[in-house]
Amino acid sequence: MDKNSRSDQLIIANKELIFQNEEKEKRAAELYIANMELAFQNQEKEKRAAELIIANKELIFQNEEKEKRAAELAIANIELAFQNTEKENRAAELIIANVELEYQNTEKENRAAELVIANKELTFQNEEKESRAAELIVANKELLFQNEEKENRAAELVLANIELAFQNAEKESRAAELIIANKELLFQNEEKENRAAELVLANIELAFQNAEKESRAAELVIANIELEYQNHEKEKRAAELAIANTELIFQNEEKEKRSDELSLAYKELKKADEYLKEYIQGLEEMMFLTSHKVRQPVANILGITYIIEKFINSPTQLKKLTRYLKSSATSLDVFIKELTAFITELEQKGKSNT
Repeated sequence: MDKNSRSDQLIIANKELIFQNEEKEKRAAELYIANMELAFQNQEKEKRAAELIIANKELIFQNEEKEKRAAELAIANIELAFQNTEKENRAAELIIANVELEYQNTEKENRAAELVIANKELTFQNEEKESRAAELIVANKELLFQNEEKENRAAELVLANIELAFQNAEKESRAAELIIANKELLFQNEEKENRAAELVLANIELAFQNAEKESRAAELVIANIELEYQNHEKEKRAAELAIANTELIFQNEEKEKRSDELSLAYKELKKADEYLKEYIQGLEEMMFLTSHKVRQPVANILGITYIIEKFINSPTQLKKLTRYLKSSATSLDVFIKELTAFITELEQKGKSNT
């Protein structure tokens, strides 16, 4: 009996030991999965720290931009204060004008009182009254017409002053050009006079030196040839200057085209930058979803497969674990569909922005 009880106790102890070993293996598997998740979380934290450094740099840049905008706003406020002072000056001028208008209204009332007295006196002169009324109507019409003409003349004078100022500026530029041209013409005339004086001296010398006449004539021929050559060179230079001017005009047009192309390229670059920001934000969201929604089903599948290897001889436990495995696979499939739809939407946004 003692041996049987000892054997039963040993069997029970062995079963408990086997159960404890299986529990230890489960705990080891869970610790392995937890360690893997902890390592993955550490990697994510490092990535987030790098992203935070980049975000801080961007925040510093944005703060600098805000300070620049604040300085611009300060300048704008100064200009606004100046404009407000100008408005206050205009308001003071309007007050003065209103006072003058009130004075004129009182004068008109006095004139109206005088007209009432005159009307009482003119009650006995109805015919004169009608003629005076007609004359006043005509005079009022003429006065209105004259006021309109004065306003038109004032507007025309403003336009004429603007045109006159522009014409004066043009005249000044033309006068400056004429002064330069006159200086060049005076210089050329002086050169011509010098050449004429030299020719006169040469003629005087030729009159007294008939023997030297032929040699001097030959020298004059040579000088004429050189003069023709110089004139030809001047014409070439003028043609080259004309070509250079056309090239300069062409280069200016090319510069304008390049500036337009650069402005278009800047707009496209700005659009690309906005799309890049949206794309990076989408990638961050995708990484967040992948690290949280994918990791949980994968961890479940790994844990279940590890348990299946240990409990392969238990059909009921295997069916239960198979259901867990199917549930994890279904949630993983749902997330993959969501991820595919998210990536498709992100690509469509990129195409619409480009």
